[in-house]
Amino acid sequence: MKKVITYGTYDLFHQGHYNLLKRAKELGDYLIVGVTTDNFDLERGKMNTCNNMMERIEAVKATGLADQIVIEEYRGQKIEDIQKYGVDIFAIGSDWEGYFDYLSEFCQVVYLPRTQGISSTQLRKERTVVNIGMIGTGSIASRFVPESKNVNRAVISAVYNPNIDENILFCHKFQIPVMAHNLEELYANCDAVYIASPHYTHYEYTKSALIAGKHVLCETPFVFSRTQAEELYTIAEKRGLHLQVALKTAYCPAFGHLFSLLKSGVIGEIVEVNASVTTLTDENSEKLNSKFLGGSISENACFPLLPIFKFLGTDFRDIHFYSKMKNDVDMFTKAVFRYEHAVASFQVGLGVKTEGSMTIAGTKGYVYVPAPWWKTDYFEVRYEDQNKNKKYFYPYVDEGLRYEIKDFIAAILTEGYYFNKVSKEENLMMAQVQEMYINNQNVYKL
Repeated sequence: MKKVITYGTYDLFHQGHYNLLKRAKELGDYLIVGVTTDNFDLERGKMNTCNNMMERIEAVKATGLADQIVIEEYRGQKIEDIQKYGVDIFAIGSDWEGYFDYLSEFCQVVYLPRTQGISSTQLRKERTVVNIGMIGTGSIASRFVPESKNVNRAVISAVYNPNIDENILFCHKFQIPVMAHNLEELYANCDAVYIASPHYTHYEYTKSALIAGKHVLCETPFVFSRTQAEELYTIAEKRGLHLQVALKTAYCPAFGHLFSLLKSGVIGEIVEVNASVTTLTDENSEKLNSKFLGGSISENACFPLLPIFKFLGTDFRDIHFYSKMKNDVDMFTKAVFRYEHAVASFQVGLGVKTEGSMTIAGTKGYVYVPAPWWKTDYFEVRYEDQNKNKKYFYPYVDEGLRYEIKDFIAAILTEGYYFNKVSKEENLMMAQVQEMYINNQNVYKL
């Protein structure tokens, strides 16, 4: 029996895919089709896939051409699969001509003609785009625009900043079609709003955008009150809108894999989470100005709160804060959580620098994530027996914002039928912790 193997993403399955599979099938007696995982696609820079892995597998299965479907998870797997399954022919589209010649050492390599005039890339371009209006033109907004260009169907259509001069410069620099002079003009030119304005404006801008019927992606910190957060979620839910907080760590590949690993019990029961996020900041910065709700808690706390709530939940017994103050602003704060069967702590700072790593302790082992853990592409699982230690590497491309933008667009286009990587309850509790600190609840100032 002659075995043939081929690989692909098979996003938005179309006639070209079918034709290629049919041609591959005709080369032998048994066809094995490799379908890439979502994370492997991300690693290869494919940010624009519209169908998830299971949908793509079902599309291949529905053709009736595949005798066997395998999952392609990593680079180098093709050689292993060829040897494992006793493959005689490796077949791939002619657009890869010459690229896979190295496989000829293991089997025959055949490049199949592609169907002209159709491709997944073309189909994605023809699908509905989401026009995003931006509020704010600061440093994070300047990174957001180029990152959005890597996400298909995301188009920055308009920008608003009450500072007209800054708005003009930003729109000119990034060639934004509409420089909105007010919110009404912004909303008239977009389907969704990205809020990258100063922290203390997030609540009003988010509420305004939701009432205007726009999906919202809001930068961290979301808001500083649980009541405000609940109100915004209620508005979004009543209007069928997607509300997402732009906590980029949650959307990055390494963190997603770490979450899955820990939930599988690789380090046993989790008994402690500790994480640090500190930066040295100009003392004249708004980040250290009490009038603008500045401080290390408001600026950085959302990042370590993410793994604490993800791995231990939001039902903690109590929390205590210890802050080094300067000009009525916390330049460094350590927070300690007590859970029923675990503890957690974090350190955040704007005028103090410490190791920005994260450790997660368990009854069987522990996880170490090196600095800066919040945008890592690498972590280690360590055990008492060091021979069992394992290192994990995952991609983190450029600024990492493209991952959250991709999820934001997907959630809108699937009308909310999309897993939100930061839950509503987690966002509500982050707002509540911020509120507790602002209200000096269990805050000890040094």
